[in-house]
Amino acid sequence: MAVKLRLRRMGKKRQPVYKLVAADSRSPRDGRFIESFGLYNPKTEPSTVEINEERALYWLGVGAQPTTTVKNLLSAEGILYKRDLMKQGLSEEEIAKKMEEWLKQREARLSATKVKAEKAKTTAEKAKDKKKDEPAEVKTEEVKSAVAEESDEKAESDVVIEEKQEKSEENSKE
Repeated sequence: MAVKLRLRRMGKKRQPVYKLVAADSRSPRDGRFIESFGLYNPKTEPSTVEINEERALYWLGVGAQPTTTVKNLLSAEGILYKRDLMKQGLSEEEIAKKMEEWLKQREARLSATKVKAEKAKTTAEKAKDKKKDEPAEVKTEEVKSAVAEESDEKAESDVVIEEKQEKSEENSKE
């Protein structure tokens, strides 16, 4: 029997909540499962992930294959990293130390992305406010000047084309 670690959809329409389950690979998505070991809610900001680390490590240890999404969730929580450290034969103290370092790096990455997102949001709001503050007359004047410049360029190109045609006619007469 091939065991898969996958998501089981629950919740209402347009409000999904997923359970992380160990299930036989032949059973349907929302059908029978062997054990539930976590919960994933993508609708919250930021998304909520609760995983029983012990049980996840157990299922990975006995050969259960995670789906792509579950693998990403386990990786984001550091469970796959911890499993790799355990496979290397490190002691519990060394594993704990490396996991603390990993958590610090993760927090730094998360805070950096939050700052970046907030900065982008404020610049977008400023640009939106700036557009609202501009009077309509200024916009129409800018449009009129742009149209005038285009017509001047067109007139110049028409003159150049006429000159070329005249030269070609003179050359053909000769």
